[in-house]
Amino acid sequence: MCGAEAKGPLKRIKIEGAELSVCNACAKYGTEVQGAPRTSAAQSVKPSGYAGASKPPAQRSRDLFDRMGGDLVEDYPDRIRDARMKLGMTQKDLALAMMERELLVKKIEKGELIPEDEVRKKLEKTLNISLLDEGSSEPTDLHHARMTTTMGDVIQIKKAKK
Repeated sequence: MCGAEAKGPLKRIKIEGAELSVCNACAKYGTEVQGAPRTSAAQSVKPSGYAGASKPPAQRSRDLFDRMGGDLVEDYPDRIRDARMKLGMTQKDLALAMMERELLVKKIEKGELIPEDEVRKKLEKTLNISLLDEGSSEPTDLHHARMTTTMGDVIQIKKAKK
């Protein structure tokens, strides 16, 4: 992001829906994405004629949010922590119940990590909570939607004569 040459491993972060591989200094501007492989700048650049080069990873056709039924709620760390504490579980107990690492639970509860769909489902099942905002209260039918005035409704565009 900053344009400096990366020294050491890159971090995979999400900023406003976009996933980026950034240096440690730029990682503070986003949320670290779970399960992202870390590579250094030297490892990520391979000559195309190299006989031992592996095939590039398959392009993901869908975004993480496309697979979800709704949007992840903004207060997911608080909901997870509150539900865990109501059940009298420690972070370690929750991790064992989900068969995940304790560090993963800690990072999710701090809001440093956005849970992937699989982990989100495990959290919801184990804690009996919902982490998805299933939809807005706005109607989806355009005829019944609230009408608002836009700039296009107010102004008249005149074509310049040539």
